[in-house]
Amino acid sequence: MESRNNVTYFILLGLTRNPKEEKILFFMFLFFYILTMVGNLLIVLTVTVSKTLGSPMYFFLASLSFMDVIYSSSLSPKMISDLFFGQKTISFQGCMIQLFTGHFFGGSEVFLLLAMAYDRYVAVCKPLHYLIIMRQWVCVLLLIVSWIGGFLHSVIQLISLHGLPFCGPNVIDHFICDMYPLLKLICTDTYVIGLLVVANGGLICSIVFLLLLISYGVILHSLKNLSQEGRRKALSSCASHITVVVFFFVPCIFMYARPARNFPIDKSLSVFYTVITPMLNPLIYTLRNSEMTNAMKKLWRRQVT
Repeated sequence: MESRNNVTYFILLGLTRNPKEEKILFFMFLFFYILTMVGNLLIVLTVTVSKTLGSPMYFFLASLSFMDVIYSSSLSPKMISDLFFGQKTISFQGCMIQLFTGHFFGGSEVFLLLAMAYDRYVAVCKPLHYLIIMRQWVCVLLLIVSWIGGFLHSVIQLISLHGLPFCGPNVIDHFICDMYPLLKLICTDTYVIGLLVVANGGLICSIVFLLLLISYGVILHSLKNLSQEGRRKALSSCASHITVVVFFFVPCIFMYARPARNFPIDKSLSVFYTVITPMLNPLIYTLRNSEMTNAMKKLWRRQVT
């Protein structure tokens, strides 16, 4: 790939070029990253250790938290390091690796959220058959399909860039390596590649988001058949899922379901789904879930004693 171009490294302009603002952002994003790691790893540990959290919902929740840990770790440390040292460069290979890992784990999360919606649909609409339908091998299969979906999505993104000539400009107006800022630096017509990115990224996000909205619409419609307590639990669970879905998919659709152009707001939206959403997921899922919070309290008491 390198032999076809003259670029060996890229310069990332980052979120700001103001040194004072960079210091503030450094401490802010470092704090966000620590919260993301602690919150998501705590969920993984709690679900793994607790005997009361054996249902498929918690298996998927732990998987989502694990994905968030790796997804955030593939992007945030480099951004935090750049803000601290002010040396915003990344090698060509490092840029391609960051592009691949970010889309791999982000894409896997898209498909996992769809699997989680299916789990909630079965739990609310077919409660008597829930444990039969959502058997362990089905949950594992859905998780594997999510990983495969994310991998294929990311490979297509990387193949789209393979062999294209980066023959001069190497300044990326972003804080991460992403498709649209990179396409801007390619010394050839990228119209067809831009359409492929829209189909592979924006179309997937839009279709999955539509399926999720339909599934939650069906779930909410079926709540009238439940008891008041069952309705309360289902609403609490679905509200958490819908919040995560909106936070993740709305910026994703805006970023990728459009022609390959860059807008000033892109960087701010990227912060939202690369930094903020992985940090908020543990709070959204645990604060509204009494079983999870009780399991965490028991785990904490066990560690203290």
